[in-house]
Amino acid sequence: MVADAVAETPDAVISAVSSRREESAAQFASDYKIENVFATWQDMIASDKIDAVYVATPTMVREEISVASANAGKHVFAEKPFQNEASLLNIITAARANKVAFLDGTHFVHSPRSAQIKQTMHAEIGAPKLIRTTFYYPFDDKNNIRFDPEKEPLGSVGDLAWYNMRAIVEFLDTDADIEQMTAFSEKDADTGVIIRGSGAVIFKDGKMSSFDFGFNSGVLLTDLDIVCDKGMIRMDDFVLDWNKGFDFSDGHYDLGYTIRADLDEPDNWKIIKIKSEKSQKLHMIESFIKLCNDPSGAQSERSMTASLKTQKLVDALFQACNA
Repeated sequence: MVADAVAETPDAVISAVSSRREESAAQFASDYKIENVFATWQDMIASDKIDAVYVATPTMVREEISVASANAGKHVFAEKPFQNEASLLNIITAARANKVAFLDGTHFVHSPRSAQIKQTMHAEIGAPKLIRTTFYYPFDDKNNIRFDPEKEPLGSVGDLAWYNMRAIVEFLDTDADIEQMTAFSEKDADTGVIIRGSGAVIFKDGKMSSFDFGFNSGVLLTDLDIVCDKGMIRMDDFVLDWNKGFDFSDGHYDLGYTIRADLDEPDNWKIIKIKSEKSQKLHMIESFIKLCNDPSGAQSERSMTASLKTQKLVDALFQACNA
């Protein structure tokens, strides 16, 4: 996904690749016409062939590689989640100290739809009071690292509920501490990883969120409701948008959302459509490039703060799921 997005922009190029499996790195280099293949990630980050590193490793080794990359003066674009808030803070601290950019791989926050909602929501329907989200992704391949607690200890909490938690950070508009986090979860009988969960969180300012997530469903669900003082915003594709969120989409679906208020019947719901020639993943790459050009700027700090707030919620949810 990221490699395809980089190929779409003239402002970046994939110049090197490294993998713990040499044959995988060689095949990837062949597929994307990458000039440099390194036997180890240590050799790659020491090279002057690259300016930035995309860290798409299992969660348990993400901190080590990200911190080392920042210390080597390379900008860091790391997949989510992270082992915990302290681990993420170590990465961000290294990025700040070395004046390099850091970005986590949450694509929907870079969509023009997300930007428009945040810019217009208060004026149109008032302050947000409640966020409701669902992210179900049908997935049952137990040979995948998502079912390996040694590599991905957070299970679906990290892989899926990260997005539920990020929606809270992006749209609920609160800096208040958690008053209470309650959750219920289902664990895979063979591996013990959390494969499904439901829960709710209330913050000390009274704002709330409820959420559902999981692998064991027969359907993709990515629903988001933002309930405000004077109405609500709804979408059914907040993570992987129908417009260009899938590689098999030709982009003929509208990018947008629905506004409802009062006792309006469906004929009176307001359908907002947004024009975007670019996919979320391309917007994300372009955002990272901008951060690389100003790694100590205000936008960089806002992005890193959002990452930390998201991981803090993920940690609280994981703890509640295991309580």
